[in-house]
Amino acid sequence: MSHSAVTTISQFLEPLALDNAVARKLSREFYSNFKYLSAESLNQFLPTPISMSILRPVGRQNTGRFLAMDIGGSNLRVGFVELLSEDQDRRLNRLLEQSWPILDHLKHENSEHLFGWVGEHIAQVVRKGCETWGLSSEEELPMGVTFSFPMKQTSLSEATLMAMGKGFAITSDLDLGGHLLKGYEQHRTADLPPIRITAITNDAVATLVSFVSQYPAAPNQKAAMGLIVGTGCNATIPLKLSSLHQNKFPDLISVQQDQDLLDVGIAVNTEWSINGSAAPLRMLGLISRWDEELDKACEAPGFQPLEYMTAGRYLGELARLIFVDFLTTVQGVSPEDLPQRLHQRFGLSTTFLSHFYPDSHKGDILEQLQKEFELSPDTTFTWTSDHAYTLYHIAKAIQTRAAGIVAAATIGLLRCADEIPDPSETVQDGVANGDSVKELVVGYTGGCIQQFQDYLKDTQAFLDFITQEEFAARGRKIRVTLEPCHDGGITGAGILVPAALASTQA
Repeated sequence: MSHSAVTTISQFLEPLALDNAVARKLSREFYSNFKYLSAESLNQFLPTPISMSILRPVGRQNTGRFLAMDIGGSNLRVGFVELLSEDQDRRLNRLLEQSWPILDHLKHENSEHLFGWVGEHIAQVVRKGCETWGLSSEEELPMGVTFSFPMKQTSLSEATLMAMGKGFAITSDLDLGGHLLKGYEQHRTADLPPIRITAITNDAVATLVSFVSQYPAAPNQKAAMGLIVGTGCNATIPLKLSSLHQNKFPDLISVQQDQDLLDVGIAVNTEWSINGSAAPLRMLGLISRWDEELDKACEAPGFQPLEYMTAGRYLGELARLIFVDFLTTVQGVSPEDLPQRLHQRFGLSTTFLSHFYPDSHKGDILEQLQKEFELSPDTTFTWTSDHAYTLYHIAKAIQTRAAGIVAAATIGLLRCADEIPDPSETVQDGVANGDSVKELVVGYTGGCIQQFQDYLKDTQAFLDFITQEEFAARGRKIRVTLEPCHDGGITGAGILVPAALASTQA
């Protein structure tokens, strides 16, 4: 690609630019924004009924096999999580687990059809458990549920759905546990046991639960936060109950016996991608015309602006809009000459772009482009190396901005939780809460952050820059590190079952 061509596409992509200095400033704006949302918003920073008193030691003294389910934006997984004793080399096993894609027609169905389908697959795994271990059909089987969508909880075993997003048509105010039980009962035969939903949690909360339980933290480390960057984008962190709006307090909170509720924080599902967190992005001019075009075409315009800019469901679509715009307005390509799929919503997938870069193991990028978007034999237009490299530059610009936003939001959220100091405060020994932790570890999961270009590496680089600039000059070494916590949705659901059974409620 010629120097002039690189300059042209770089100038065109300037609305996506986000460098280290902007990321640092954005982290401060997110901090203020998150403090406000935790105290005032009723649809973000949603407290769960899980206190830190059961979250930190969760599962350490519990063993056994527990039924678990994870409903994500793309897949349903059901299986058993086996918690092992502390003298074992590993903490847990996942047994009899099965996974099914949630196809678009299911997302568009009503709640009875969707949860009937879910119940059918729960019954399949329970039947396999009965055949494998001789489970009694008379004894109720406790189950943990991870649900990757916004919900309000009055207790650990109860949840009311809010608007789902991610392409699902189901409306809000549905009793999640009741619908799951009804779906299972439709497919339960006399030889299968009844189930009881013991714990319900969000995917980001489940990731935090799984991470805290399994991460071998050193004395100077703390497993501080759970991060999801897959189909969607979300985060969970423990916050003090006093920092939240009173109307959001759960009716019942699971704590350890003899634990004073006022002494512990609770796990909070931030739902940070919902529109309340858009203000910092707008303030710094990070929402481009392409973001606005994508937003307007969504099922719920304006609902999740941060997710549209960072999550796997949308990054390919954003690239499609930018690519077509560049081809038609800068290079003068006739829209009729472009493949029809480039004019279709979601016609360019995030999966395709994930490994679309020079020297990719998928092969030459021009050949990839030609194969993915075959041209009509009637057109005189042909794909060139410049077109392929243009698309690569678009994908890289989208990914770099996404990494900067996620890193900034992570720092802002850790500040909101008093895990790192307010930028206006003098740094004392240790981190903000006065302990000896110098490294805060964030458990991440999700295919997008792992596979899309250099998303993970660049997110860590932004985190390193922000913490270096904020604290090194003030004599402190505080690091925020990303560590994998894969499959946290289903493992977290399983881990919570015995913890919930052993806890008391306050």
